[in-house]
Amino acid sequence: MVDIPRAPRSHRRRYVLIGAGILLVVLATVALTRLQPAAPTVERATLWLDTVRQGTMVRDVRGPGTLVPEQIRWISALTPGRVEKINYLPGQPVKAATVLLELSNPDVELQLLSSEQELSSSEAQLVNLKAMLGSGVLTQEGTVASMKSQAADAERQARVANGLAEKGLAAQNEVARARDLAEEMRTRLGIEQDRLNILRGAMDGQLTAQKAQVERLRAVVSFRRTEREAMAIAAGADGVLQELPLQVGQWVTPGITLAKVVQPGRLKAVLRIPETQARDLVVGQRASIDTRNGLVAGHVTRVDPAAENGTVGVDVALEGQLPRGARPDLSVDGTIEIERLRNVLYVGRPAYGQPESTVGLFRVTPDGGRALRAPVRLGRASVNTVEVLAGLRKGDVVILSDMSQWDAADRVRIR
Repeated sequence: MVDIPRAPRSHRRRYVLIGAGILLVVLATVALTRLQPAAPTVERATLWLDTVRQGTMVRDVRGPGTLVPEQIRWISALTPGRVEKINYLPGQPVKAATVLLELSNPDVELQLLSSEQELSSSEAQLVNLKAMLGSGVLTQEGTVASMKSQAADAERQARVANGLAEKGLAAQNEVARARDLAEEMRTRLGIEQDRLNILRGAMDGQLTAQKAQVERLRAVVSFRRTEREAMAIAAGADGVLQELPLQVGQWVTPGITLAKVVQPGRLKAVLRIPETQARDLVVGQRASIDTRNGLVAGHVTRVDPAAENGTVGVDVALEGQLPRGARPDLSVDGTIEIERLRNVLYVGRPAYGQPESTVGLFRVTPDGGRALRAPVRLGRASVNTVEVLAGLRKGDVVILSDMSQWDAADRVRIR
């Protein structure tokens, strides 16, 4: 049997196949590295979506608050005393003259009696002083009248002596004596007249001082009587008794609050606005107060100059009829209109991001199956809306929900 020699087998085909396989692996690896990671899936029911609108955007701020009376009358004790009787309880309507409660204090009665006694004594002293001084003036007036008569008589005697001396019927000594007597009487008359004037002036001064003392004591008596009358505590104004935190037998001191009377029909809202939103608040801005039983229009009347616990107090005067059930200390929510922005793009306020900053919002594609992240520049903000300055167009649908868990993704799939 003869062996037939075989031709050597070629390895070229095998090499080609190996090379092609390696090339396919390299191409597949490159393709896989260039593929983006799969988009995370988000349930549509968990998303808060909103559409970008164009038009008038109302900027407003909101805060909680309470209704408080516009006029509050605090009634305090003028004198110390013990509560003997309480005539009215909180919640009852009262008039200005209504006696709410009665106090007692024997010391007040004793002080009144003592001051009245001092007044009576001072009035008696005034009468006695007036009589005494009047008598002294009358006596001095009599003395002056007598001196006038004596001076006139001395003047007549001096004239007669002069006449006789001219006729040589009187000695010079007699004439000189008559003249000296007339001069003495004139001098004594002047002295007595001055004494009368002094007595009259002293009388007026002493009477004025005593009258002033009487008036002071009358003022003391009036004050003591006011203290006694103040033991019966009156409301002082028409309204509703809101507070009376006392019990019969309790001792009160001057200055302590006894009661609080308010006018329930005249209420205002005191809102607490976050200090970050209060920079644009001014007096006169329109407001709406939600009493949980209806809305009441109003306007800002006062803004606290300082913040407290991160909020700013704002007083809102209410307009129109209040809803039924509106009463002091009722919790309310208030919305204050800051301004109206005309012809601007705006959208619902997202759960993250600050006004006047750039944030990344997910914009939903037209088919609604995906959402792509887009940088959006925000402007001025309101309670529920925010101005869009760039990054979105009218009609775009964006996700306002908190998407912080997808910060690493630039797109999501909506299911």
